[in-house]
Amino acid sequence: MKTALDLVAAAKARIHEISLADADQAIRDADVLLDVREADEYAAGHLPGATLVPRGLLEFKFSGTPELAARDLKIVLYCKTSGRAALAAAALQEMGYLQVKSIAGGFDAWAAAGKPVDKPALPAFG
Repeated sequence: MKTALDLVAAAKARIHEISLADADQAIRDADVLLDVREADEYAAGHLPGATLVPRGLLEFKFSGTPELAARDLKIVLYCKTSGRAALAAAALQEMGYLQVKSIAGGFDAWAAAGKPVDKPALPAFG
C-alpha cells in the first residue's frame, strides 16, 4: 500500500518543480498562478495575484472553465510546502497541460524568504 508521501515522491519525479529563486520569473511569465491550498489557508495569506483552486476541485475547475481549456497555458502552482502542488501538477499534466510548474517549498518557503504576501484587510470598526 502506498502512503501520501509515496504518491508525492512519485509525482515530484514526473513534474517540473522550480526553485524559489526561479519562482519570480516563472510567475511573471505565467498565464495562471494557482494556490491549491484550502480556502482558510488562502484567506490567511497568499502570493500576490494567485487564484484559489483547492486541490480537491482542480480537475473539475479545469474541465469546466473554458478560459482554462488551452493546453499550452503557462501554469505555476503552489501549496503549503509543495506536496499538494506536486500532486496537482501531475494531475494537470495527465490532463494534457504542457507547461505546468510547481514551486519547491510552497507558500511556507515563499513567506520565510520575506517575499510579498497578500492578506485580506480586516474591516475597519469605527
